[in-house]
Amino acid sequence: MRRPTLPLGLLFIVCCLPAVAATQPNIVLIISDDHAWTDYSFMGHPHVRTPHIDRLTSQSLTFTRGYVPSSLCCPSLATIITGLYPHQHLVTSNDPPLPPGTPRRGFQQTAAFREGRETMGSHLRAVPTLPTVLGGADYLSLQTGKWWQGHYRHGGFTHGMTKGQRHGDEGLDIGRKTMQPIFEFIAEAQREDRPFFVWYAPMLPHSPHNPPERLFEKYASAAPSPHVARYWAMIEWFDESVGQLLDHLDRQKLARDTIVVYVADNGWIQSIDNPRYAPRSKQSQYDGGVRTPIMIRWPGHVEPKTSDALAVSIDIMPTLLEAVGLSPTREMQGINLLDAKAVDRRKAIFGECFTHNAVNLDDPAANLRWRWMVEEEWKLIVPDPTNEPDATVELYHLGDDPHEKRNLAAAQPDHVKRLQAQLDAWWNPASTKRSAD
Repeated sequence: MRRPTLPLGLLFIVCCLPAVAATQPNIVLIISDDHAWTDYSFMGHPHVRTPHIDRLTSQSLTFTRGYVPSSLCCPSLATIITGLYPHQHLVTSNDPPLPPGTPRRGFQQTAAFREGRETMGSHLRAVPTLPTVLGGADYLSLQTGKWWQGHYRHGGFTHGMTKGQRHGDEGLDIGRKTMQPIFEFIAEAQREDRPFFVWYAPMLPHSPHNPPERLFEKYASAAPSPHVARYWAMIEWFDESVGQLLDHLDRQKLARDTIVVYVADNGWIQSIDNPRYAPRSKQSQYDGGVRTPIMIRWPGHVEPKTSDALAVSIDIMPTLLEAVGLSPTREMQGINLLDAKAVDRRKAIFGECFTHNAVNLDDPAANLRWRWMVEEEWKLIVPDPTNEPDATVELYHLGDDPHEKRNLAAAQPDHVKRLQAQLDAWWNPASTKRSAD
């Protein structure tokens, strides 16, 4: 299959990177989909069983206080593959603006939707992506699972499953129906004696929650409702697929030469009385929507241990680039999670949540709902006055209140003032022109 042609700007970035190491590690990126940070057996869930992910974490540098900047699938995945915040890569929302008078039902079949998605895809194509940069270092790359930006080649992948539909069309078969495309791709890379990158982003445990009956029955008696039992069963189904992937690396004697990274794209708290998510999870500014464990396994190079240091998904791309001998771009604000000194120096992380349908595809500030940050145990949430006019500033001490039940903003005004100054220094949307101006 032909390698993608790089735009001139990206070609310059790739060509000017340092020479890579003689032996290049393979990379497997595992991305869970709509999965709460609490819902793993190694994180202490009393019922959910994740034996294969537990094995992975026992072999990894695991950041239990990992985060994604945004609690929505499309912008979160765009951040993972670019190492940029949504306000940098401009893919802030799941879908384009809904034109006035257009019913939400059927919008995805309209020309306005298709044109909007093309604009969103063009934003991603304008910045370096992980497979594009790795391609300049002779990597083959495979897209499977969730992919929002049209054809897999738009992300710089050399191989892939998704041809262009909103969620990922044929790519969504991975994990749910088959793992064979990954196994065949790895075999091809071995035949060509080239390093490989696998994007494994199955639509798991994402709805529809239709797990194998054997797994639903396993959880039916312990769960508070069938809806919760199905969600728990989906997590174990996803865990089984992770086991298949890791076992394949072992059988092919590739585990020692492969960096495996794990992250979830955003959280999910299952509603008890219906199939949807509960408040304070997906699409929210709370840890139920933005917190996730982040793991890095590289046998012989990374010491397995658990860390309570702050990590965020913008760190994944710079970490991987430096691991293979390449350099992050100046725009990337993440750190190398394998650099202990950089991890120790970090004092705070930042995030931003946006509207599900964009208001303006070219103006991130127009789509903003909340900015948030975590410094040590403190978490500040600042609502956008236009899109969240009735919301108030929130401050939580996560060490004492991990589920953010007690808003301390009124009682701790000095903390609010100090943290908001940091948040504004990171990104202040008030300094950008809003579409409503």
